[in-house]
Amino acid sequence: MKNIFVGNLDFAATDSSLRAMFERYGTVDRVNLVTDRDTGRSRGFAFVEMSNTEEGDRAIAGLNGADFEGRALNVNEARPKPQGGGGRGNGGGFGRQRREPRW
Repeated sequence: MKNIFVGNLDFAATDSSLRAMFERYGTVDRVNLVTDRDTGRSRGFAFVEMSNTEEGDRAIAGLNGADFEGRALNVNEARPKPQGGGGRGNGGGFGRQRREPRW
């Protein structure tokens, strides 16, 4: 299985248009077009999962820099998120209970 990052997408791109483009290179298991949580609009990137590693490599080679809906695509193997990233850092005072004054 190969997980592929697709960047610099037009905001009007759809799951089905991405699937059709990648299916020229092999079997597409899943397309995840990333959208803004608040507005529902595309954030301009997606992840495509292909079942065969060789087909995924061919798709990356064939589509990186290719024109899709007027934009040059950025297509690479997706890198996993670093462990422990994100969150709110070292607490930052969230949820901390205050002590009663001692007087």
